Amino acid sequence: MTTKYEHLPSKHNRASLFTRLAQAVATWTGKPVTFFAAVAIILVWAVSGPIFGFNDTWQLVINTSTTIITFLMVFIIQNSQNRDTAAMQIKLDELIIRLEGAREELLDLEELDEKDLALIRKDFCERASKARSRSA
Repeated sequence: MTTKYEHLPSKHNRASLFTRLAQAVATWTGKPVTFFAAVAIILVWAVSGPIFGFNDTWQLVINTSTTIITFLMVFIIQNSQNRDTAAMQIKLDELIIRLEGAREELLDLEELDEKDLALIRKDFCERASKARSRSA
């Protein structure tokens, strides 16, 4: 039996190189040992200040290094967030579809403009307020 999701990653079909790299980097950089390694590097740099006379090159090393790392991490973090958000939206859409009585017009809300989302949010806030009033 075949499904329309055969192309999804499995044991035989892997995610793209960038996706695997982004996941690996995000996992590695999110560990405490990585944080402490970064702190150690900064401490080594700070302690080496007197050796280099706190000169411009000494400052440039840390400034350039941290700027490059920050620049690259922005893309890794954004990629991870995009994948996580998309997966969560798909899961929520599946729950809405499967739930008896759920309003299917709420599917794919993430595609709406902020103004439209604000109106829907206002409606849900009003419903919640009424529900709290009834239960009080």
